[in-house]
Amino acid sequence: MRYYIVIPSHNEEALISLTLQSLVDQTFLPAKIVVVNDNSTDNTAAVVNSFISKHPFISLVNKTSDAVHLPGSKVIQAFQTGFDTLDENYDLIVKIDADLIFPANYFETIIKHFQSDERIGMAGGFCYIEKNGEWILENLTDKDHIRGALKAYRKETFQQIGGLKPAMGWDTVDELLCKFYNWKVVTNASLHVKHLKPTGANYNQKARYKQGEAFYTLGYGFVITAIASIKLAMMKKKPLLFIDYINGFWKAKKSKTPLLVTVEQAKFIRSYRLKKMKEKLF
Repeated sequence: MRYYIVIPSHNEEALISLTLQSLVDQTFLPAKIVVVNDNSTDNTAAVVNSFISKHPFISLVNKTSDAVHLPGSKVIQAFQTGFDTLDENYDLIVKIDADLIFPANYFETIIKHFQSDERIGMAGGFCYIEKNGEWILENLTDKDHIRGALKAYRKETFQQIGGLKPAMGWDTVDELLCKFYNWKVVTNASLHVKHLKPTGANYNQKARYKQGEAFYTLGYGFVITAIASIKLAMMKKKPLLFIDYINGFWKAKKSKTPLLVTVEQAKFIRSYRLKKMKEKLF
């Protein structure tokens, strides 16, 4: 299976070499890697070019955008810029962050998952962060969720879900739409990926309101949003974030922010979420 990787990057000169080195060291190499240099003011481009000189399957695309780091829209717009430079001759499309170190067998293992079942639409490992000299699981989500930092999609799945949505919540709606279209989402706990920058480290107050807005645009409704907000705030060990999330939800509802899904998909998502919540309670 041929796989293409797109890496959105912004001021990653200190880390992207580690990511690229782990990719060129894979036991099963990608057919193409596109790094999108999104408005960087450091030497990200120079670092990437040093890899391009040795590995012709890597390319660089420069993009100009707002420097403000809002989760979702900025990174997916950068991803789309890179994706648009690629041809259709791939089986898997992969979106990763520029601050990861992959084990050498990562993509060989991911490909084996896709080959084992034609209904697997997405697959991924787990992110680990360094704390007190040890690499521990970055425990922000359920074990059946693939982190936005390392998404791999089957081509047919990617096309059916309509690609990636340029908004916060993109890395949840993709999996929910997979379920809607009856694709399987697979995680592999044996694949430990080092995540060098904790998720959300650069987000500002405005971005935190975006999480509540994302819950609204996913079609959750208030009850599911409230439960999800409590859970996420507690997982991040910042209980007061719950208020930000709820305020973001009501702000989006009041302004009639467009949903990321259709009415039919939103109905399915609410039903699916409630079912999962009941399974955990009982």
